[in-house]
Amino acid sequence: MVKQYTVFLPNKPGALHSFIELFAKEGVNIIGISSEIHDESGIIKIAVDSDRKLSYILTREGFTTLETTMISIILPDKPGELIKLTKLLAEHSINITTIYGTAAGTPSRILLNVSDLEKTLSLLKEFYEKQI
Repeated sequence: MVKQYTVFLPNKPGALHSFIELFAKEGVNIIGISSEIHDESGIIKIAVDSDRKLSYILTREGFTTLETTMISIILPDKPGELIKLTKLLAEHSINITTIYGTAAGTPSRILLNVSDLEKTLSLLKEFYEKQI
């Protein structure tokens, strides 16, 4: 389980640098990042490797933030692993609302936000214990 923070940033040079500098100053490791740019602003999603609540830091610095809990899954970096995961969730009517990750080497990390967190955790535990 990891925390994800979603914020709006102005679409201008240095905005992302100033934002991620806050995490560095707090000693928080960023394990995932994504962005979407829309005209004058961008939506940034950052997943962090920390149990600390960081919303107050972002609010103090003037950011409006949404904090969500994501599932961090380590998968082998080989063809078909992601399809197994998405099929499992689809078959149990769990919607994936956010997904991003890396697959540059073994293992790869996938970050998921889902419609039913507890059900997903239970399914994943059961499914991957059978794989061992």
